[in-house]
Amino acid sequence: MSLFNKLVVASLPIIPKSIIRLVAQRYIAGPQLVDAVRVTKDLMARGAASTIDVLGEFVSSKERAEHETKTQASVIDAIHSNQLTSYLSVKPTSLGLDIDRDYAYENISSLVKKAASLGVFVRMDMENTPYTDITLDFYRRLRKEGHNNVGVVIQAYLRRSEADIRSLLNLEPSIRLCKGIYVESEEHAYKDPDEVRANYRSLLRILLGGKGRTHIATHDESLIVDAEKTLAEFGVSNDRYEFQMLLGVREDRRDVLLRNGHAVRIYVPFGEDWYGYATRRLKENPQVAGYVAKAVLMGK
Repeated sequence: MSLFNKLVVASLPIIPKSIIRLVAQRYIAGPQLVDAVRVTKDLMARGAASTIDVLGEFVSSKERAEHETKTQASVIDAIHSNQLTSYLSVKPTSLGLDIDRDYAYENISSLVKKAASLGVFVRMDMENTPYTDITLDFYRRLRKEGHNNVGVVIQAYLRRSEADIRSLLNLEPSIRLCKGIYVESEEHAYKDPDEVRANYRSLLRILLGGKGRTHIATHDESLIVDAEKTLAEFGVSNDRYEFQMLLGVREDRRDVLLRNGHAVRIYVPFGEDWYGYATRRLKENPQVAGYVAKAVLMGK
């Protein structure tokens, strides 16, 4: 990261939200579900699938959690009624995990059951480490109850991730493998980018050696190249993996992966609660700092 990009990223808290919104438009479908449906249909026309995510997390009231649950249920209906090649991504904290563990599980379970009845898949997203054990416990519980239309996420920067993956392999799980973006202590996470990459490569090989379905979520060119090589070496069939990327990031590489015959799924967030997501994306992709600076200088 250049010094200039570092300065822009460090300045995000004092940059007007209107500027952040301008730049964030490339990463977010829009404020409404209809926007996510529109973007998904466009991706389908290009040969890609999507994951639809309702922006919002760390909900602290039951009223808000119930609203989020209803909104996410409407996503399931939209996926079904529009025959979208898509599934729903849910964050446990948006469904009340900080309020009551059993309450949150009931909300998640209701969504998974509804989705199953309509042939839709649900993925529980992984948040920061205070929620890792609970989220994995929820996943195991849902699978034990016979729900096979649910998956989970493993973050490669966490030191515990190899043990977590090995503990799930007997379930033939659907796992989305990403680097991880939450700020964690060195006790819990690798801090050196090369260590994170090395762990990602190691975890990917463990997953591909199992019998589940692996979702390779990264924009890191070295990891994408390594994944393509490993898929060929392992002889993994096309129905057992896919690449995943974020909306608005490395679209040229997305198209190359599609042309090479890989399944690709794009993470499509929508909603009014966009600021936290947008600033995390900007911090994760500091090269976009130039767009922020341009917007500031143009006075937009």
